[in-house]
Amino acid sequence: MQSTQNLTFIEPELTRLLNAHPFIPHVVTRIGEASGVAYLVGGAVRDLVLGLEVYDMDIEVHGLSLDVLSDILSQEGPVSYVGKSFGVLKLHGTLTDWSLPRSDTSGRKPHVIINPDLDIVEALRRRDLTMNAMAINLVSKEFVDPFHGLDDLRKKLLRSPDIHFFCEDPLRFYRVMQFIGRFDMYPDEILTEQCKRMNIEDVSVERIECEVEKLLLKSRRPSLGFRWLHAIGRLHEILPELAHTEDIAQDPKWHPEGNVFEHLMQALDAAAQIDKGTTALNLILRYAALCHDLGKVSTSQVIDGRIRSPGHAEAGVPYTHALLKRITRNVKLIATVKALVKAHMLPSQFVKQHSSLAAYRRLALRLAPLTNADMLISLALADRRGRNPQGHEPLTLTPPFVKTFIEQAQEARALHEPEKPILQGHDIMELVAPGPEMGKLLKYAFNLQIEQSIKSKELLKKMVVEEILKKENRMD
Repeated sequence: MQSTQNLTFIEPELTRLLNAHPFIPHVVTRIGEASGVAYLVGGAVRDLVLGLEVYDMDIEVHGLSLDVLSDILSQEGPVSYVGKSFGVLKLHGTLTDWSLPRSDTSGRKPHVIINPDLDIVEALRRRDLTMNAMAINLVSKEFVDPFHGLDDLRKKLLRSPDIHFFCEDPLRFYRVMQFIGRFDMYPDEILTEQCKRMNIEDVSVERIECEVEKLLLKSRRPSLGFRWLHAIGRLHEILPELAHTEDIAQDPKWHPEGNVFEHLMQALDAAAQIDKGTTALNLILRYAALCHDLGKVSTSQVIDGRIRSPGHAEAGVPYTHALLKRITRNVKLIATVKALVKAHMLPSQFVKQHSSLAAYRRLALRLAPLTNADMLISLALADRRGRNPQGHEPLTLTPPFVKTFIEQAQEARALHEPEKPILQGHDIMELVAPGPEMGKLLKYAFNLQIEQSIKSKELLKKMVVEEILKKENRMD
């Protein structure tokens, strides 16, 4: 039976949302005049209930044909079909999708059936989870919750409105994974059992990537999604490189938190608390934290009674490549994460060894153009914070070496990008013709610049002249 109630508990939030998008009430009014009903559905309703920011909206229109809906929307501006066969329209310049209800056939390749007269309850029944199966009637201003999604949100329970429909789309398995991380909610027994055995072989890498990115970027504790994969016995199937770390012990002196898997989970959550300023950088850092110690699987051994993993940073590079290829086809992202994994031990080593400023400049060149020392020290910080023996939450400390590394890298002018060569080809054209010999001399000059912290172009040019004279004397 349909469960409806008034909107008192979220009316202010809904009012603010509609006021920010005044075209929506205009369209809704015209839909009502045409004997249709518009419902705000899905994640927007869920986020309104949770008090979260709503960035995009799905509005489902019942009782109208796609052509009539298109005519109504066109009065507000240009309209395009997101997918005409799927019954989805978009008004240009907005983040709102307008769709008609669907009742697809079952199977791996379902036939899409647009059904404008489908009852709202039946439409919501086909959604993945009860928390996403709530709707707001934008005409009558009623809150529609036939499957008690509001109660499930309060209980932090992930539940399917109808497990039969849930099984028809294997992508929903990965949606459960990312919702666990984003909302710290867990599946009920029925959904858990279904996720343990459902066939997910046909989910494309591109669709998996989308869900994993949401898990990494929108979760306070993205580790919860991976911990759930482990708990239901599917981590070995989905990410074997990560699953293999579950059995790798660590030296309790340095890693009191436990095995490598526990460390990676805590480091990932620590990385999720570090904002690098852009979505792309945040994603790279979180992938790097997830992968940075994968190499311990093949390098860990007992030496003089202590567990050690010599060379694990470099050994982790192929494991990182293999794991990320299961998730993404983004070649540059994979290369960048691999570069960070390979170098992740260097910040603490640099500080411990009192490395020269020239070493910091060489490090910046080594990391460029994929990444930089600023990203590397953020990974080192997440690594160090992922060592809490008292629970699964990462530590919040900032060890002294982090500040020292940043200060040294800044002094070396190498924190965000490598130093650029002062001497260019046109500066020495009167000395040597363009070609291999000029290239060698410019490389020689740049090496002097890096190693001796030379800032004078004239001094570098003088030193190049001296090098030319030396070569000529040797030839004589």
